[in-house]
Amino acid sequence: MDLISRLTTLIAHNSISSVLPEYDESNLPVINTLAQWFSELGFACEILPLEGFPGKANLIATLGRGDGGLVLSGHTDTVPCNPERWQSDPFTLTERDGRFYGLGTCDMKGFFALVLEALKHYQASDFKQPLIILATADEESSMCGARALAQQGKPKARYAVVGEPTSLKPIRMHKGIMMESVRLTGKAGHSSNPDLGTNALDAMVPVMNELMNLRRDLAGRYQNAHFAVQVPTLNLGCIHGGDNPNRICGSCELAFDLRTLPGMSNDDLREEIRQRLNPIAEQNRVEFSFEPLFPGVNSFETAATSPLVQAAERLTGHTSAAVNYATEAPFLQELGIDTIVLGPGNIDQAHQVDEYLAQDQIEPCVELLRGLIERFCLHPSV
Repeated sequence: MDLISRLTTLIAHNSISSVLPEYDESNLPVINTLAQWFSELGFACEILPLEGFPGKANLIATLGRGDGGLVLSGHTDTVPCNPERWQSDPFTLTERDGRFYGLGTCDMKGFFALVLEALKHYQASDFKQPLIILATADEESSMCGARALAQQGKPKARYAVVGEPTSLKPIRMHKGIMMESVRLTGKAGHSSNPDLGTNALDAMVPVMNELMNLRRDLAGRYQNAHFAVQVPTLNLGCIHGGDNPNRICGSCELAFDLRTLPGMSNDDLREEIRQRLNPIAEQNRVEFSFEPLFPGVNSFETAATSPLVQAAERLTGHTSAAVNYATEAPFLQELGIDTIVLGPGNIDQAHQVDEYLAQDQIEPCVELLRGLIERFCLHPSV
């Protein structure tokens, strides 16, 4: 099967993941297809269903043995889309203007097709250290696939490349992300007499002020010049409270996100926020609830001196960099694996109408993958 046929097959599988059940789809058709293709090349394939997530699974495909080796990792799901806004069917691979259009071409089913293309010239007997293909579930929603692997302690390897779209430029660090909810519960009552209730919206004002104080304090405590936005960011995203102008607001909820730099701990930040906001709730006589909206993703950094970073810089001709978005890299790093993010396509195309993979990215990516495979699996002592 050629590259275009593989791309066509992968794009045709609807593997949207979403926190909204009406959009969420199984990723098993993609997992089973990849397992078949890699099995035909001699890989030992392990499909790992995700407990509590029906119709979702990870795939670990391994060729060769050893205590080193290389992981090539990607997610099998896509974001939801609006087919009526596309120029062509998002589930049909369409070629025009030197580009392959389709949902997942760039982010990031296309990566798997290019890995398979890169493997064409090798025999199983060539491998001195293992090559492991990792295909995960639900990166675009809960990241439950990567979280499950970290808990299971799989896979075992020395180096890993997460093939997210980076325009073939190596990324060795990215920010973490927290999405949190603050809920204040007071007592509703008639607005003509404030003593009849406890206004949760009134109490939310000093809460918001304190979060803005935290934002300023974090920017003073942490900076990293590698990032375009060099400080942690805290965004007050949405607020909901009350039900009528002439009624004392009985409850109010604020949701915010916080993007952390390498070296910062999500857990420590949650504790600091709790310590800052608890006294405000007590002073305003409201109940205080502080909960994550999802488990969060830690920040990530691999040392510039890592052999993987140095090999990627040499093969691409680009100095490694940092990005503000989050990936599955921290979960692989939890397993003791030196990790970078490096793949075909531009991140600006991800999550967009008419998503595409530029054809001029294909051959350079295949050559890059072969260079990495040869360095870490075929000639690991070099």
